[in-house]
Amino acid sequence: MTQNISPVGIQFTETMRGYFSSKVKDDYESAAGQGEKDNSKFEFTLTVTADNLDNFLSEENHQARLVGSVTAPAISAQPLQVNDGEFNLFVVDASRVETRKMRYRMQMVAEDGKVYYLDGFKLIHNDPGFDLWSDTTTLYIDVYDGENDSSPLLGKGILNILAEDFMHQMTTIEATNAETIEQNLEAVARFGYFFAGVLFEIYGGIFAKANVFNPDAPPRQKRPLRLNAPQVHFFNTSDGVQLRLTRYQGGAKGPVILAPGFGTSTLAFSIDTVETNFPEYLYANGYDIWLFDYRASADLPSATTQFSTDDIATKDWPAAVAKVLELTAAETVQVVGHCIGSMSFMMAMLAGLQGVRSAVCSQLTTHPIGSALNEIKAGLRLASFLTVLGVETLDPDFDTKSDWQDYLYDAVLRLYPTKERSSSPVDRRILFMYGEVYKLDQLNEATHNAIHEMFGPANLTFFKHISLILRQDHIVDQYGKDVYLPHLERLAIPISFIHGADNTFFLPKGSEITYNLLSEKNGKDLYTRHLIPGYAHMDCFMGKNSSRDVFPLVLEELEKGN
Repeated sequence: MTQNISPVGIQFTETMRGYFSSKVKDDYESAAGQGEKDNSKFEFTLTVTADNLDNFLSEENHQARLVGSVTAPAISAQPLQVNDGEFNLFVVDASRVETRKMRYRMQMVAEDGKVYYLDGFKLIHNDPGFDLWSDTTTLYIDVYDGENDSSPLLGKGILNILAEDFMHQMTTIEATNAETIEQNLEAVARFGYFFAGVLFEIYGGIFAKANVFNPDAPPRQKRPLRLNAPQVHFFNTSDGVQLRLTRYQGGAKGPVILAPGFGTSTLAFSIDTVETNFPEYLYANGYDIWLFDYRASADLPSATTQFSTDDIATKDWPAAVAKVLELTAAETVQVVGHCIGSMSFMMAMLAGLQGVRSAVCSQLTTHPIGSALNEIKAGLRLASFLTVLGVETLDPDFDTKSDWQDYLYDAVLRLYPTKERSSSPVDRRILFMYGEVYKLDQLNEATHNAIHEMFGPANLTFFKHISLILRQDHIVDQYGKDVYLPHLERLAIPISFIHGADNTFFLPKGSEITYNLLSEKNGKDLYTRHLIPGYAHMDCFMGKNSSRDVFPLVLEELEKGN
């Protein structure tokens, strides 16, 4: 007797129903609405078969075969046949954070031999509210008049699984080539465990498994940057702190100093996980770029020491500008400052900094207006409270070797109120320490996975200072003295303010106040202000589409000063 050596597989049958329209081709919702209005139904019953369950569950694309029939009167009076379609279960969407797709791609053959092509997807992403059911039962379809998706687009639509069809689908899940009832049950259980496990990872809320940073993992492969070899210059401030400038000389424009936010390094500008980062963009446009790691940089030992924003403004900025002028023999520099890099620059100018001819200031200015949650934390003087408990620094890192206190800390942070929900403990710590500094929807998956590379420890002296500023509604020194704003005439240089329209970390109202105040004091012709639709805070510079949506605007403002 010949033994069956075929691998055990899995199969199930799925029925989906909805509406399709050839009149609307630019929006799924509108197309489905038009199809419903025209009574243009679109239905299919497909059997999904994976001949090798081990491969189906372990391979990255989780590919299976589709066969069945499609009923779409707007396309064919008779049912269309599907003989060799392709199904992918839970493939990672590299363009969105913590998002997977179910893909349906298949040729549909009419009775007369005419071929149509369907490309459909279900988007699996944990949005606010309970959307598990709608995500896993909603299919967005594109139908093409031909054999593949290079053919002319015929129309769009949306299909859904009805409750009764879903109940039937559950009864169709079975193993193929199983020799015993036990083998069949084991295969079905393995498939169910994998399916439920992925959904639990995405939608499990505070009980979802942590997406942790593993320090023992091999270094990720980084793409080469489209820049020349860097020139790295270390230099000391007046109080003996060693800082760093990294130069990429793409041309004679500038020189331009790029200063990142607090608790990050200049890697936030030069991260390789986006198609074109900010230094690459400026380099291609002929700029002499200087990445400025001030004392709060995650790459410098000084990040773990105690200091205030006053130290950055009155010691770090003068030393950096002087060093760039010395090395380039330029008379003046330009500046692009983000967050604390922006606010500390303005404080430096108000304290008497010379040698800057124009600037672009991102998100944070002389009048930071925090979100309600940040205002509450400032009002509660959380930093002072943590200092009493003996905490001097906060760190966003969470790795697989964390002790039980770190796991308890993370469990508490899962309950922290925020719109940006994530399964990453690193995200949760960043959200707690700083606020909603990026919109996850604006990041690609590679950038999100590399977030831990950009952030580092933050000292509580700084947090006490920024909390004081938030309570005062404008910049003051760390003792609460109003030493900066009396000198607004020192900011009489061209400055462009950019602000993410969706920034809930530091609200756009803050840069509006600064813009109006400086315009009234020094003349409106010196200043411009831009709101960036769809962006929040840090994602303006590391977003997956920043080179398209943000960088050209910054370049335009810099060009005015050259």
